[in-house]
Amino acid sequence: MLNPNLDSILEGNARYSLVIATAKRAREISDEALEKGEIITEKPVSLALEEFIQGSREIEVKK
Repeated sequence: MLNPNLDSILEGNARYSLVIATAKRAREISDEALEKGEIITEKPVSLALEEFIQGSREIEVKK
């Protein structure tokens, strides 16, 4: 199970924003794999969260 330090990811953003952004990205990953006919061996949520941890994706907070 993935247990990252959330303080390094959030940087002022609310946890709710992280949850919503991760869920949306996980859905995109799942949909992209389905369209391409690929089989995902890792859970889409884990892949999405890893993208935020690595910094390849950022959380957009709309005001």
